[in-house]
Amino acid sequence: MRRDEEPAGREPDELSEGAGPFTTRLTLRGAGGSEAVWESRTVRKLGALTVRAAHEAEAVVRHADAPTLARLRALNSVAAVTFTVGGLLFAAGAALAIADADTTSVTVAYFAGGLFFNTGGYASLLQAVNAPRRPAGGDRLEPTAWRWWSYEPMRIDWLGTFLLFAGTLVFGVNLLDSFLQGLSTQQAARLVWAPDVIGCVLFLISGQLALAEVCHGPGGVRPHDLGWWITAVNLAGSALFMIAALADLVTPGEDVPASLAVGDAGTLAGALCFAAAGVLQWFEHP
Repeated sequence: MRRDEEPAGREPDELSEGAGPFTTRLTLRGAGGSEAVWESRTVRKLGALTVRAAHEAEAVVRHADAPTLARLRALNSVAAVTFTVGGLLFAAGAALAIADADTTSVTVAYFAGGLFFNTGGYASLLQAVNAPRRPAGGDRLEPTAWRWWSYEPMRIDWLGTFLLFAGTLVFGVNLLDSFLQGLSTQQAARLVWAPDVIGCVLFLISGQLALAEVCHGPGGVRPHDLGWWITAVNLAGSALFMIAALADLVTPGEDVPASLAVGDAGTLAGALCFAAAGVLQWFEHP
């Protein structure tokens, strides 16, 4: 927790919380005791901040304008649906693999799921790019012009969703290369396994940033917070994907992965986590 510097003899009017260099919650105290609370995820997902007037016991929620809320709601719907469908398709691919279905069917199911993940990742990034902004010292949210891209690495919501989107793209390389036939062990490790692991690492970092954004610190448990449940389930899915990726490594001189059963089971469980988080995300909107 950090307090902005103030001149000697004057109480600070801002209280910021977060993890590392990122601010995830900012409490603004105005003259006479009024207070406004800005939270990164609440603004990005719900387009809202809370304001308590001086001498009032209860705070009220102040929303962005109607067009901005409609935009956030539409992007959230796209992300929720695509991650749900993508997770189910990945789960279907893993189930086919466990049932010893033909390789083409398994690969097609994974690839189709990857396309939905790409769409969901980009929709999540667009939600951060087009979230309403708080003017300096202000207790309201201002709309922004629609943008397809921005570069704001010091915003935890932008960085987290960017890494999520990047992870889906790297997974796409892995899934596309899976169609290649006759690869040697070294080629498979470079073209298929390595992108898989890189994508999992990006997912894990993105998930940890999302957890810090919700908890206003490196980690924590907030069982009554829907955003925390979405983040925790997604992070669990990312961890399961990483376990599956490590189990799928084929060591030199061998013809099969280190543990095919663990790889398929980890992929199935991780995919179901992403699908469940997609369903939960449907309810986190303005």
